[in-house]
Amino acid sequence: MGRLIARKKVLRLTPDGERSRPDSIAVEDPLELRVDGRPLAVTMRTPGHDVELAHGFLHTEGVIGSAGDLRDARYCDSRDAEGRNTYNVLDLGLSPGVPAPETGVERNFYTTSSCGVCGKASLDAVRVKSRYSPAGDPLRVSLEVLASLPDRLREQQEVFERTGGLHAAGLFTPDGELLVVREDVGRHNAVDKVIGWALLGGLIPARGHILIVSGRTSFELAQKAVMAGIPLLGAVSAPSSLAVELADECGLTLAGFIRNGSLNVYSHPDRITVPARV
Repeated sequence: MGRLIARKKVLRLTPDGERSRPDSIAVEDPLELRVDGRPLAVTMRTPGHDVELAHGFLHTEGVIGSAGDLRDARYCDSRDAEGRNTYNVLDLGLSPGVPAPETGVERNFYTTSSCGVCGKASLDAVRVKSRYSPAGDPLRVSLEVLASLPDRLREQQEVFERTGGLHAAGLFTPDGELLVVREDVGRHNAVDKVIGWALLGGLIPARGHILIVSGRTSFELAQKAVMAGIPLLGAVSAPSSLAVELADECGLTLAGFIRNGSLNVYSHPDRITVPARV
């Protein structure tokens, strides 16, 4: 498996002078996803948990609805100049009866580490109908618990602690228990890894759960939460206008700027309980 961290000598400049020192850098490597041998997408990701990433990606793109929709997942024989397996090509085999994904321009796209929607033919192409709508989910979480989750996520970001260069996503229970955390150079990859973990563990639809992300909330992250049936998505930073629009339409509670015990709620605030004023 590829490395998570690379070491690089850097020149440190300060008002007091300069010095060379080694630095830890998060690794970014391409991963080509194939379905039954046919190329589907390329994403720039942090190596590790690739099978989870593939499951999460295919689920949030509407290709599969459960782990049983995939027969197998195997690395293809991709080699570097020294003849070593790069583990950069992953082929997913669909189970009998599962329709193959579309292979037109709308489905074959290059996914950067910052924006998985880039290259879509139109905005309508990413408005995939969820099999597991979060609308009507009875989840309730206290403001105190929700406000504490980004810090709990941050405490588990081991690679970020060494590199400062990764996004993270975590899945929580309503009482604040962290079930899984995944890090990646791409915020959408981190979410796909979490959703893939949940899919493989039989937790999709993830009703009654909370997804927390370390950065801003884009339309795509909101869509992924909706596709997984997650009723509440929270972030330490701001959402985009399309993320708010999608959350409104689909019954997703969207919270942002979760810092220092407070937060902004952009849609469906009824799931967050606030202590009564005395």
